[in-house]
Amino acid sequence: MTKFISWNVNGLRAVAGKGFADIFADLDADFFCIQETKLQAGQIDLEFLGYTSYWDYADKKGYSGTAIWAKHEPLSISYGLGVDEHDHEGRAVTLEYPDFYLVNTYVPNSQDGLRRLDYRMRWEDDFRAYVSRLAGKKGVIICGDMNVAHEEIDLKNPDTNHFNAGFSDEERGKMTELLGAGFIDSWRSQHPGEAKYSWWSYRMAARERNVGWRIDYFLVSQDIASRIVSTDIHNEIFGSDHCPVELIIK
Repeated sequence: MTKFISWNVNGLRAVAGKGFADIFADLDADFFCIQETKLQAGQIDLEFLGYTSYWDYADKKGYSGTAIWAKHEPLSISYGLGVDEHDHEGRAVTLEYPDFYLVNTYVPNSQDGLRRLDYRMRWEDDFRAYVSRLAGKKGVIICGDMNVAHEEIDLKNPDTNHFNAGFSDEERGKMTELLGAGFIDSWRSQHPGEAKYSWWSYRMAARERNVGWRIDYFLVSQDIASRIVSTDIHNEIFGSDHCPVELIIK
C-alpha cells in the first residue's frame, strides 16, 4: 500500500508551531504534499527521518509555494508547468516514479470579484495540457488545493456562492474539462453522496458551524483508479483553514 497526504498549510512556519511534526508522524504517509508554504529557501529547517523534500518557491516572498516529502527516491523531479507565465509562483512539484507521476499543485485563486479569473483560465488550460502529456506516458496522481468546489454538494452554501471565486461557472467548467480529459476525483468516486469539507473561512466561526467547501483533491488517471484502496478527509485535524486529505493505493 502507498499512502499520500495533501494539505494546504496556509503558512508552514505558522503550522510548524501548531503541532505539524506530530501530525506528520501520526499520518505516516509515503508522500506528504503541502501547499501555501509561504516561505523561501532557508527560512525553515523542517526535515523528517526517512524522507527527502522537494520545494517549489514563489519569487514573491511569503506567497504561495509547494513542497513534497517523499520516502521514495524519484526517477525525475520537475518544478512548475514549463510555462513561464505560471512558473514564478511556486505552484507545482512533479515527482516521477516507475509507474506514476505525482503532481502536487496549488491552483491560483480567482480572488474577490473574480479579478484574476482570466489568468486562472489560462492556468487551467495549461495545467490540463501538462498533466495530459504526463498521462500519455504513465499513470498520474494529482493532489493539492484546486481552489474550486466542483458540484453543489461540495460546499455548504452553493446558492449564495454561485458567482464567487471557487464556485464560478467558469472554474467549475474547467474542473469538468480536467475530469473529462481522463481523470477521476478519487474521494467523490468513493463517497458519491457525502458532503464533507476540506476548507473553512476563518470568518463567522465557519469551521465550528461546518460551513465549508471541498476544494482539496486527489485526482487520478484512469489506470490508477483501479488501484484506489481508500480516501479520506481529515477534518479532525486543525492548524490551518484547510485540513489534510488522503489517498491510499495498492
